[in-house]
Amino acid sequence: MTAIAINGATGRMGRTITSLLVDDSRFQLICALTHQNSPELGRDVGLIAGTQELGIAVTSVSQDAFKGVQVVIDFSNPSATIELLDYCTQHGVGLVSGTTGLNEQQRNLIENASNEIPILTAPNMSVGVNVVFRLIDQAVRMLGSDVDVEIHETHHRHKQDAPSGTAIRMGEILASASGQKLMAFSSNERIGPRETNDSKPIVFHSARGGDVVGEHAVTFFGKGERLEVTHRASSRSNFAAGALRAAAFVAQKMDQGAVGMYSMHEVLGLS
Repeated sequence: MTAIAINGATGRMGRTITSLLVDDSRFQLICALTHQNSPELGRDVGLIAGTQELGIAVTSVSQDAFKGVQVVIDFSNPSATIELLDYCTQHGVGLVSGTTGLNEQQRNLIENASNEIPILTAPNMSVGVNVVFRLIDQAVRMLGSDVDVEIHETHHRHKQDAPSGTAIRMGEILASASGQKLMAFSSNERIGPRETNDSKPIVFHSARGGDVVGEHAVTFFGKGERLEVTHRASSRSNFAAGALRAAAFVAQKMDQGAVGMYSMHEVLGLS
């Protein structure tokens, strides 16, 4: 069994992962982490997750928290992920992170840390979403430069980053397949008609409201036809299940003494 810690254990994803870990014989949850000002500190993580009492009190990140931990699953925020990164490298702990909203400097720190430990990062760990990543890559290559592309994404009212990390990853895939860089190839909003010039910007549309788990749609507008690739999540359990598959993958890398940066493509055999 792989000894697991969850960072962001009191959040939506952390609670869902905890509920799945209870019945997963591959893992043993030994540590649940949250920020130091959380009102949930000291409470049993199983009760927070809505399952049975597990005898594991939620604590904040510290040196002692990492005793015996092999892999940390992290769904928190950028600053918390970078703080966690230092502890993981100090203790030789593998990291699976689904945190989004990281800036370039933070991404570089993660990349550098992957020289010491195995790290898997993904804006979305759903198997279905990663299939969509592959589909849109193939679509834009086959449709060519005559299509206009727009990305629509919707999430619950509490999601802080926009566009979502998944939408940005979709934009990166589309831009790369078109031989462009995302920053020179995209627009986060548009008012009025699309300009008719040689550039084909990818346009993002973000909506926030209610309790929407996550919806993403990529639309390719061609002449006389329109192609849409859509993913709608009705539960966080698919993301949590993907995170556990990623944790098993990183645990295997730990056993092999491997380091490096990995993605869900390696986990799902899509590379």
